[in-house]
Amino acid sequence: MPVRSAALDALPVRGAVPALLSALDGHGTAVLCAPPGTGKTTLVPLVLAGLVGDGPPRRVVVAEPRRIAARAAARRMAWLLGEEAGGSVGFTVRGERVAGTGTRVEVVTTGVLLQRLQRDQELAGVDAVVLDECHERHLDADTAAAFLLDVREALRPGLRLVAASATTDAEGWSRLLGGAPVVRAEGVSYPVETVWAPPARPVRPPHGMRVDPAQLAHVAAVVRRALAEREGDVLCFLPGVGEIARVAGLLGGAGAEVLQVHGRAPAAVQDAVLAPRAGGGRRVVLATSVAESSLTVPGVRVVVDSGLAREPRTDHARGLGALTTVRASRAAARQRAGRAGREAPGTVYRCWSEAEHGLLPAFPAPEIRLADLAGFALHAACWGDPDATGLALLDPPPAGALAAARAVLASVGAVDGAGRATPRGARMARLGLHPRLARALVDGPAAAGAAGPGAVRRVAEVVALLSEEPPREYGDDLVAAWRRAAAGGDAYAARWRAEAGRLAALAATEPSGAAGGTGSASGTSGPRGTGGGRGAERGQGGDDRFAGVVVGLAFPERVARRQGPGRFLMASGTRAVLADGSRLASAGDWLAVAVADRSAGSADARLRLAAPLDEDTALAAAEHLLASAQEVHWEDGDVVARAVERLGAITLAERPLTAPDPALLRAALLRGLEEEGPAGLLRWSKEAGALRERLAFLHRTLGGDWPDVSDAALTARAEDWLEPELSRARRRADLARIDAGQALARLLPWASGEAARLDELAPERIEVPSGSRIRVDYSGEQPVLAVKLQELFGLAETPRVGGAGGVPVLVHLLSPAGRPAAVTADLASFWGSGYRAVRAELRGRYPKHPWPEDPATAEPTRHTSARLRR
Repeated sequence: MPVRSAALDALPVRGAVPALLSALDGHGTAVLCAPPGTGKTTLVPLVLAGLVGDGPPRRVVVAEPRRIAARAAARRMAWLLGEEAGGSVGFTVRGERVAGTGTRVEVVTTGVLLQRLQRDQELAGVDAVVLDECHERHLDADTAAAFLLDVREALRPGLRLVAASATTDAEGWSRLLGGAPVVRAEGVSYPVETVWAPPARPVRPPHGMRVDPAQLAHVAAVVRRALAEREGDVLCFLPGVGEIARVAGLLGGAGAEVLQVHGRAPAAVQDAVLAPRAGGGRRVVLATSVAESSLTVPGVRVVVDSGLAREPRTDHARGLGALTTVRASRAAARQRAGRAGREAPGTVYRCWSEAEHGLLPAFPAPEIRLADLAGFALHAACWGDPDATGLALLDPPPAGALAAARAVLASVGAVDGAGRATPRGARMARLGLHPRLARALVDGPAAAGAAGPGAVRRVAEVVALLSEEPPREYGDDLVAAWRRAAAGGDAYAARWRAEAGRLAALAATEPSGAAGGTGSASGTSGPRGTGGGRGAERGQGGDDRFAGVVVGLAFPERVARRQGPGRFLMASGTRAVLADGSRLASAGDWLAVAVADRSAGSADARLRLAAPLDEDTALAAAEHLLASAQEVHWEDGDVVARAVERLGAITLAERPLTAPDPALLRAALLRGLEEEGPAGLLRWSKEAGALRERLAFLHRTLGGDWPDVSDAALTARAEDWLEPELSRARRRADLARIDAGQALARLLPWASGEAARLDELAPERIEVPSGSRIRVDYSGEQPVLAVKLQELFGLAETPRVGGAGGVPVLVHLLSPAGRPAAVTADLASFWGSGYRAVRAELRGRYPKHPWPEDPATAEPTRHTSARLRR
């Protein structure tokens, strides 16, 4: 077929091609900004490869974020050249390659590009790379860009690099590419009318992967409204496969063919949606964000936007990267609306209000800020930059997420102590799986005690189950789910078989294969009971062993031991329970947990998918969590000392320690002092308590060398004042025998000589005019002297403590019966005015005691008036 020159000439990006070529000739890199529909994805690679125009022949790699976009772009370019895909233009996506020796333009996913860069850092034979749709900020794309810049700087300065997008941070990418020129192309856009169509009643916001069914019912109603009000096909954006299936079910009888487009859809279905419509009738295309960019769906004049999207997060239930449902950004909404105006004027129905629109985030967050970074960290380690500090990234990885990712890599043996990739880590990176699953695929056959292609295949089948979690209706028994997938004919089973075959072939062809994993791994074996009858009975090395080994290798911290009926403790420390009626209730004492989640407010997690395993396998899978140690700590009010063997948080064995490590023992005792305070553990006599109060007063008023005797300070200085008793203590009872007063005296400022002034500065007792020595109470903010009023006759000035010009005591003047009669810190003032009121009130009540009119000249006494006369 001839080249379709008319179609090529009609692409609006053609006007920007000379400027792009000039930028690449002068700088080697460029940023291309071109609106949707201009041909940036199709014409530019053909020009760079010399397949269109008069340029020299080159080999060009185009990186797309999604498989559907990669296949569609390659087929579109081949059609423009009058060819079939696989000739001058081909593509490679996970599990599918359509390209040959004569291919000059190859469209790949960014994941495939990363794998190639790890195998061949020079990208031998490649003259130019186009990173398409870089505005989406996928982690693989950002990583590939960083690696390509390294390649240009260190190995191949002549490698041309183009960052292309419809809407992007052009200046940011320009800076990242070393000041690359920005080339802009003008597009032909048709007007798109916006119709705001919020739900009539409030709907619950999305949570995790859950979307309110009322929201989906509303979206389906808006699709029906759009079919009634507008002409042309309808493209409806939904967040995921489950939501697409639900809305499809609600559109029965809508008078249009309903098609479903997402990354899991068969290639034939995806191709049919992107092909021109044959015959009459209208179509409703339900799509995920794969249809936001790079693709033109022919015939679409109406877009219905649910306003929802999926963003990456770390799935803590599985320890893998996952997606969560969020409100779409304003930038995504613009991209989606633009799909309605690709071929003619169109309409977008937005399932939210105009007021809500202004509250949406401006752009989607870069994936590197949100995603599980284990795969990124492994790529960086294999690249030779474990900390990723030398990589040219628009956004650096969050330190906490990167540290967590590196911990995962260390636990599966992918990196060494310095964070550098080990040989097995390099092999795991080449598998294109999450490092946890790569570890299981690499080590599974040997750990299961099996060899040969059959063992490799069985391990690959279990890994495929973990790569895409089976539907909930498959149940929580992983072995049962395995059998159901192998025997099933649903869409999940078809995807599972294809992925298992791909992984088996990949594992078998990798060098240093796992446990005899050589030779062909083609064909489907399935678990025991699905055809062939291989393996031993359950629990004796058959399916259970393979499933348990693989899950344990992938998630060693979720190996779990039974704690009671239906209750398990994982090595991570999380407690989990089985659902009522679970087939795993009788599985044995150990489980390898693949999925467990915990709802808000729940103390325990719920086991969603697990496989039985024996103790030896559990210990082997989580070997790095095995630890034997002396545990000496303060527990339930006393020292507990024992030798413990643990698998993470699971106690395997323990025995009492008769001679614990002195350092650990001391730390436990100090912890007890910290928790309960010295007052709760030591022996405090009345005198010891009084000494502490006197020292606290001097520290508060004089400071200097006088020590802080608060609980926190005494605990911090325990070794200064509790030795040698602390060294001899072994338990709470030993602490209770320590005389706190004697120990506290060690803190007195002996070195400065101030200790000798203790009784002068903070006397324990004060002699009053009657001759009595009255104890001073230092427990409050101000020292208190509680004394009978008659004993102070003749004392004009209030007694002071704390040295010269010190603190006046607070005098509690007592009645003859010892009850408070008055409180004063100024005796002279009291005698002058307050005394008369007290005398008038009490003299009739206590007539036997002296109540002179002039207390200043009266004789102080502890006795009654009669005794005074004698």
